[in-house]
Amino acid sequence: MNPETLPHHMIIAPILIPLVAGAIMLFYNDRNRQTKLLMGLVAVGLMFLSSTELMNDAKALTGEGKTIVQLYRLGDWPVPVGIVLVLDRLAAMMVMLTSLLAIPSLIYAAAGWHGKGQHYHSMFQFLLAGVNGAFLTGDLFNLFVFFEVMLAASYGLMLHGSGPDRIKAGLQYIAVNLAASLFFLIGVALVYGTTGSLNMADIAREVATLQGPQRLLFHAAAGFLGVAFLVKAAAWPLCFWLPSTYASASPPAAAIMAIMTKVGVYVIMRLSLLILGPEAGASAGFGAPVLMIGGVMTMAFGTVGVLGSPELARKGGYLAIVSSGTVLAAIGFAQAGGGPEILGGALYYLIGSTAAISAFFLMAEPVSRDDRGEVEPTEEAAREHLAERWDWTPMGLDSVEDTPGPSGMRTVSWLTMGICFSLIAAMLAGLPPMPGFIGKFAILSGAIRNNVGLNGQLPVMLWIFAAMLILSGLGALIGLVRVGIRRFWADDNPPPRIFALEVIPVVMLLGMILMMTVRADAVLNYTRQTAHVLIDPSIYRDAVLRDAERLDATPPQSFEPVATEDSKKQEDAE
Repeated sequence: MNPETLPHHMIIAPILIPLVAGAIMLFYNDRNRQTKLLMGLVAVGLMFLSSTELMNDAKALTGEGKTIVQLYRLGDWPVPVGIVLVLDRLAAMMVMLTSLLAIPSLIYAAAGWHGKGQHYHSMFQFLLAGVNGAFLTGDLFNLFVFFEVMLAASYGLMLHGSGPDRIKAGLQYIAVNLAASLFFLIGVALVYGTTGSLNMADIAREVATLQGPQRLLFHAAAGFLGVAFLVKAAAWPLCFWLPSTYASASPPAAAIMAIMTKVGVYVIMRLSLLILGPEAGASAGFGAPVLMIGGVMTMAFGTVGVLGSPELARKGGYLAIVSSGTVLAAIGFAQAGGGPEILGGALYYLIGSTAAISAFFLMAEPVSRDDRGEVEPTEEAAREHLAERWDWTPMGLDSVEDTPGPSGMRTVSWLTMGICFSLIAAMLAGLPPMPGFIGKFAILSGAIRNNVGLNGQLPVMLWIFAAMLILSGLGALIGLVRVGIRRFWADDNPPPRIFALEVIPVVMLLGMILMMTVRADAVLNYTRQTAHVLIDPSIYRDAVLRDAERLDATPPQSFEPVATEDSKKQEDAE
């Protein structure tokens, strides 16, 4: 292998590393949890390093800021027949976000949660492989494959730990996702029947040439796919499953599953802007009003849920719904010609809100405990049953749970968790200077800058979206401050026992959020350039399809980055 091509082979690393690690762990008995944990941390660390390399490659610019799109042909089959992985700025950003969420979640699981059932670490790694594959794949069929890998692993993580509430929510979660998968398959079949291809770039080229009945069938296919992805993105009214599911899952499982709603958002963003963008002929802008209206309604539904839900973990589910609705509405405006500034601000908000929601799920269970460490009798009974059956000794912490522990350490951990809760609540409410405020401000400023009509008036839907952005932040602030005051300031009971392994992951995610505030200019610059590339579908489409044209002239395993036409002109000029 030529060493110069190694960075381009790195595209498949975020898929292979967790897939191989999860398979190897299956050969170890579940009593070897320490070994599995170490292997998992090594795998996640390697995934983070590979995602860092991919991010650096995606940020490589030529000419006047034109992005390089890198391709990886599995089996060296030509495009659009073969399987192809595509790395652009959006895919690199989402893979990096996944690795940043995986590390704290895995560390948190070491506090005993990985010992409440079988094969936790293997399922965790398989979920990461499915998520990364969905972000990197360039065709719909393999998107379905990676979706199913991700969902199969999430079923196991959702049911991990047993308990009647968890099983009930898990069965509902499985049923909903099986129905969504059926819609996905129907949509894929209709797309192939009308365009003759499943490669996303090739579909984008063929859409403009569809005529009459073929275009109607393609719109039906887009509708089936839209339903499937909107279910995964938890858009209203298809979001009924999420609050109870995420509230019933174990905290580390819910924390990593926070990225799964963004997989649905990612696919909607990719397909709507690439295939149904301005160059799609009569199909241009198809579904944009649904995304705009549905996104605003999703935000409203989530806000009401945050205000009305008494459980902290359930509030986290509604906050995830608000986050998805915000980005979906921004995608709808971008697809309808709203400009890249709205989408760039939404991408920045997506990163910060997803990290904050993941940290919120990690905090919900410790903050909800009483001084005896109990949350719900049913959950405690399930833990005792598992302990008697498999004799778990999670990280040696069972002996610590039976003793009161130093009151000073309790106070420090409780104070730390209170500070983290306040900062994350500020982030989710959109208070300055947190990334939630910066992202929403960027969205609003982009809307005003690019969508003022000739009469100086913003479209009515944009006004509604802007109002909902502010009201959703106000609702989150009221709902979370009310819980924080009651739990941290008005509770006279002794603070609960909170272990260091439960505090450190929350601090890590909070550090990521604060770093986004400090480096807001750099992150916003990246997301805005990403939005510019997404708004122009020809960059992605031409880069992928040009690879098929130059296949005969490209040596096997070269995997050279494919640049845009403008960047080639710049290179010739230099």
